[in-house]
This record gives sequence, structure tokens and C-alpha cells, in this order.
Amino acid sequence: MPSDKKPNIVFLFVDNLGFGELGCYGGGIVRGVPTPNIDRLAADGVRLTNMNMEAQCTPSRSAVMTGRIPIRSGTVRIPLPGQPSGLTRYEVTLAELLSQQGYATAHFGKWHLGDTAGRQPHERGFDEWWGLLETHDSSLWASAPGYDPQVVPPAQLFEGRRDGGPSTPLGDYDAKQRALFDGHVFDRTHEFIRRSVDADMPFFAYMPVAFPHFPTLPHPDYEGSTGLGPFADSFHEMDERVGELADLLDELDISDDTLFVFTSDNGAEDVLPWRGWTGPWGGSYFTAMEGCLRVPFIARWPGHIPAGRVSNEVTHAVDIFTTFATAAGAPVPLDRPIDGIDLMPLLDGTSDTSGRESILCFVGDQLHAVKWKNWKLHYIWQEYMLDPAVQLGVPRAFNLYEDPGERHDVFLPSNTWVQRPCMAAIGAFWDSVEAHPLIAPGTADPYEPPT
Repeated sequence: MPSDKKPNIVFLFVDNLGFGELGCYGGGIVRGVPTPNIDRLAADGVRLTNMNMEAQCTPSRSAVMTGRIPIRSGTVRIPLPGQPSGLTRYEVTLAELLSQQGYATAHFGKWHLGDTAGRQPHERGFDEWWGLLETHDSSLWASAPGYDPQVVPPAQLFEGRRDGGPSTPLGDYDAKQRALFDGHVFDRTHEFIRRSVDADMPFFAYMPVAFPHFPTLPHPDYEGSTGLGPFADSFHEMDERVGELADLLDELDISDDTLFVFTSDNGAEDVLPWRGWTGPWGGSYFTAMEGCLRVPFIARWPGHIPAGRVSNEVTHAVDIFTTFATAAGAPVPLDRPIDGIDLMPLLDGTSDTSGRESILCFVGDQLHAVKWKNWKLHYIWQEYMLDPAVQLGVPRAFNLYEDPGERHDVFLPSNTWVQRPCMAAIGAFWDSVEAHPLIAPGTADPYEPPT
């Protein structure tokens, strides 16, 4: 029987994983690499087929950490080098909420929510952290013709601890370190979990790994393991590491006490030579196409989430914040709009609905599209990240049941009615902004909302 004990939370947040890559989502052997361990995780829990993320890394991470649509927080896009970045101190992070409930909290991986003092992981609710403050592109700098480290210093790996002063730099982040990155994430997570169990503390292990973000490079132990190149080798590595982590939870006899979630921050990047697969969906990341928004989502919690459940209910990144907070007994903030809803009734089977019918699809600070049930209405059209974004005079409408690739516009003549529920969702959002104005990108701390 389920207990009232606070669950441990393992949150494995992969980077740019296409919807169609995993075996349990139609990939696996179709892509040349079976994923039996991840597939087993799905078989032992619930698999969502309509989890929607944001168009880019930073907005998705912001949505998960705050439960708020990123345009509210000023975290609308990946910041370019030298730009102000990150969450203001006004935002309440998931790690802060869980820490207040007595959780040990750790971040191992990519942060991408602020590199300045006061905005780093150990200053935003994590007891400890290791990894990268920005993103993995920088691992390619050293091999780029003309790159001069005297002009643009190499990116650094860091570690830090709560109340331990500034993060400590650990050395340059290059292609060699990119290949080793996920091994470090999993090794440090194993050690953190063991310490937390020994201390009899519930824990939140946040694992924003590199896989399969470009450059997709396997650990040397897995190089050549599939005979199909580094992309396939990296999939083999990820699946093996997921299996080892699940085995650790079994070894420590805490699987039944642990909510284990596997998902991605957005869909496939579709950038050669690291081309992911969006499955049936069209487009690439950095757009409002389904191939960007829809990601795998697997949740396992034995005794709480029945095995083998599958749901196509509309869900969103912001819901992860509220679901984790509620599972941990943490009240969500009441002094600001929280867009996330608690998905646990959907996950555990006590409800067949998510409680969500629509999502707003922002790309940067522009509303490109709205999803409502099985319909999608585009106001700005951009199919791939390098395509121009075209403002449409007449919206394009797609019935995603009939047309998952978003190829056949059916707005005219008979589906103009879809505009009404989509406009209602847009109106409700902007009405909330009247009372709680948006935080502008680059806003400095301290930020106080207008009264």
C-alpha cells in the first residue's frame, strides 16, 4: 500500500532528445540501438505521449524550475555570450521548495539558468552542484579555426556547495570533457544517493545530462560499442547508465520510495551530423512545431504509479514543478501566477484527464502557436530553426490526430471555430499579466514586482 513518506525524486533531464528515438516511442532498434533499460522504466510506470516543452533549452529549464511560462520570468531564449542571463532571485525554484521540506538536493549537469553570482545552482536551492553553467556548444570552440582563448576564454566546469562561497572552476570544458560529462553526472548522482540514504534524508537528484546534445560523443568506454558511430554509441551509453541507476535504487531498497522521471528539454535538433528523430512529428527544435515541443516522458513510482499506463493527455513542462512539489508536500507560491498543474492524478490513474486543454507556444518572446486538445493553430510559421519566422495573415490550423506532421492547413473553410478556444487561452494569459507584469529579460537583482 502507498505510504505518506516523502518520495525521493530522481529527475533525469536529457538534452534535445527526439520523440522517436527510444524503443518505447517507436525507435530503439529502428534507429539501430535498442534501449531495453529505458523501455523497462516505461513498462514499470507511465508513458506520456503529449508532454510539451519549450522551444529552447533555457526556457524549458526555467519552466521546470519555476512552474511558470518562461516569458513571465524573462527567460525566453538561450542567452548569447556576454548577455545577462538567468532567473532573478524573485523566482522560487523547485529546489528551494524541496529543500524547505527537508530534502537533500543536488544538481549534476547543465544549469543554463544564470552564470552570475547569486544565480548559480548552489545559490538557488541546491545543496551541491557540479557541471556546466552554460551549454555544450562551447566544447567545440577549441577545434574551431581562428578561435583565440585570449579573446574568448574557454568555458569552465564548476562545482559548488550551499553556503560554500563562489563555485569553484575545475578546468576547461572541451570535446574530451564533453565525452566524459555524463559519466561524471551518473557517478556523482550514485554517490549522492548513497549519502542521502545513509543520512535517512529524502533526496532530489536533478540530472540535466548532456546526452544527446551536440557534439554527441560517447564516453571512451562506449566508443565503438555499436559499430554504428558516436551517435548510436551514445544511445547505448545512456541506456546502460539508466539501467545502472535503476539497479542502484533496487540495491538500496528504495525503488518503491522513489519517483523516477525521464524526459527531455525539447525535441530533436536536426543538426547534422547529430541528427535526431522526431518520430511522426514535423519540424525541429527552436520552433513551435510538434517535433520541437513533444518529448518522451516516463515516470515510475512503484506502488503509486501503476505499471504499463500510457496517456495522450496534454501536459507541459510547468506541470513537472507542481507535480514534484505536491508529491513532496511543498506548497507552491501563491503570490504570483503558477502555470503548472499537479499531474499525479493522471500518472497514478485516479484521473483519465490532465486538467489541461491548451498550451501557449512561445518562441522567444513571440507567440507562434496555440495547442488546444488535438488542434494546433499557428500565427507565426517556422518549420525549422534556420527558416525565417513568417507572420501569417490568416492562421494555419492542423488536426494533430489526422496530420501529425502539420502538413495540411485546414483552417479554411470549416475549422475557423478553432480560433475561439485558442483566443480564450491567449486572453486568459494576458489577463493574468495585467495583475502580474512580465519580468523583462536581463532584469537585475533585486527585482520586486510592481505593487
